Amino acid sequence: MAQTTLGILLAFAGAAFAGAVAILAKLGYRSIDSSLATALRTIVVLVCACGMVLLSGGQSGLGQINAGNWLFLILSGLATGGSWLCYFRALQIGDVNKVAPVDKSSTVLTMLLAAPLLGEALTLQKCFCILLIGAGTLLMIEHVPTHRSEAGSGWFFYAAGSALFASLTSILTKIGLVGVDSTLGTAIRTAVVLVMAWGMALLTCGRDIGPEVRAISPKGWIFLVLSGLATGGSWLCQNRALQLIDASLAAPIDRLSILLTVVFSFLVFGERLSRKGTAGLLLLLAGTLLLLV
Repeated sequence: MAQTTLGILLAFAGAAFAGAVAILAKLGYRSIDSSLATALRTIVVLVCACGMVLLSGGQSGLGQINAGNWLFLILSGLATGGSWLCYFRALQIGDVNKVAPVDKSSTVLTMLLAAPLLGEALTLQKCFCILLIGAGTLLMIEHVPTHRSEAGSGWFFYAAGSALFASLTSILTKIGLVGVDSTLGTAIRTAVVLVMAWGMALLTCGRDIGPEVRAISPKGWIFLVLSGLATGGSWLCQNRALQLIDASLAAPIDRLSILLTVVFSFLVFGERLSRKGTAGLLLLLAGTLLLLV
């Protein structure tokens, strides 16, 4: 029971950090190529993760990681990288309160995949919660007029890709962390993401990467670093939570970050939810909180 309680608390802490990531990243990505910005902030995440490994002494377990752990941690890193690249591109071209609900729909897929892949029970209560979360997400996926209306629906496809990769990340991470120190696992995943992110940055920016970096304002650097620190905190909490509780419980709690994201998007960007969107948010929260009963 104590282990479950700790896992739930860590999942909530991870959600709190994640709620701030979208806002900080959008503030830092406004005039920067999204792939380059993702690569830069991943450096901050890796430094944070490696620092935690050294503080906890987790590096001693590096030689004990078996081939299966390596495989799934690398696959998890690749899925994370794909999710990040899609998510932050979606944030760059779409409103936060439209992108976030689509991204958080990964909760439903994670819960469905956890049953056959992880052997986690799919009870009637979970099925009911899935329906609430799914319905809430659908209600929130709408065009919300703001003072920054973007043309087209390109953001949706990037956000949907982010959700797909994010659901795979939870499953792969849960498998890869079996018998592995959570901070060490986070560092390994982040290293994979870093390689992938810089590969994409070089492909999109090419020789212009130097001028792009020099063009980042001091304010932009501050928000990029802060978003990286928030991401690192979120990952460390989420990974430890995945070791203590079921993925079908940890993932929905993590998605509660949408509440903070919506509040921050209103305060910072003036983005408002319609009545339909608000109803969707309430359904999503109800479905998530019922999982804790």
